[in-house]
Amino acid sequence: MPQQIQYDLKSLTLTELEALIEQLGEKKFRAGQVYGWLHQKLVQDLEEMGNVPKKLREQLKEAVGFYSIRELDRLVSEIDGTSKFIFALHDGSVIESVLMKYKHGNSVCISSQVGCRMGCRFCASTLDGLSRNLLPSEMLDQIYYIQRATGERVSNIVIMGTGEPFDNFDHVMRFLSLITDEKGLNLSQRNITISTCGLVPRIRQFADRQMQCNLAISLHAPNDEMRRELMPIANSYTIDEIIEACEYFFEKTGRRITFEYSLVAGVNDKPEHAKLLIKRLRHLNCHVNLIPVNPIKERDYKQSTADSIKEFKNLLEKNRINVTIRREMGRDIQAACGQLRRKYTNGNQTGECL
Repeated sequence: MPQQIQYDLKSLTLTELEALIEQLGEKKFRAGQVYGWLHQKLVQDLEEMGNVPKKLREQLKEAVGFYSIRELDRLVSEIDGTSKFIFALHDGSVIESVLMKYKHGNSVCISSQVGCRMGCRFCASTLDGLSRNLLPSEMLDQIYYIQRATGERVSNIVIMGTGEPFDNFDHVMRFLSLITDEKGLNLSQRNITISTCGLVPRIRQFADRQMQCNLAISLHAPNDEMRRELMPIANSYTIDEIIEACEYFFEKTGRRITFEYSLVAGVNDKPEHAKLLIKRLRHLNCHVNLIPVNPIKERDYKQSTADSIKEFKNLLEKNRINVTIRREMGRDIQAACGQLRRKYTNGNQTGECL
């Protein structure tokens, strides 16, 4: 994997920014001005910082760099108003984000990596492997850009787009610190959900931080044998190990776990699979989110029938397991993880500046 560049200006904490500005010979109060422009006014260009001296703007850009994402494309669903954004990064990499509008507020699903190396067989994000990790600023910018472009506040964030968040652990933790900072967007930790395919050591490490973010586990199978066929990570960590880590997370945070379960026709959607899943989860304070799988052309997986999905859900409910069927958002614009980005990059289009 290419070497990760240093933190840029938007990835710095206020304390780090204060230290840098003092090193540059400027007064400490300038850091608060710069930080406010970046994380409250959401500027995309340093020239927008009207009360910051030009000399300091140039010094900051030279010292640590300043990067902004650029919108390449935007598709809006005619079904439910979901918007998918395709963004170019400073190095030409392409990522995607999804804006979903609900009655309770706007939710943005962001990417945490360029590509993914986890290899889950039903996911388009992983087909071309991992290019690099995203910087904290590049995760922030997906939210900042969408909020600025729409003029509407983002109230919920899900880190469920392209990439495995816990495979980019340090940058994701820094992102969380910045997005919840009271001097920034000040988003509540309770309004942020992180989805992982089950990197057990990282789940425990995250639990030790005792944050109030929501944790979602991509489970997708009721036993290890089946999970290994769907998800290569299952060769490293068993379901029992994941559940033990989830129990540890609940002990440390008191936050209920969500288990994501993609239903694939004839593979993991039968009543016997539901019964195995019940045995695994019945003792946990958890919620199961059933996901009708999004078919992708590179795989032969098909979506379960409506009757199969309903029967699966009913079995879980009868055994007192909280369960919902995920509402499909933006299917007409290929809103599933990685679908549109891959179509865009494989169509000989790049993120190079036009």
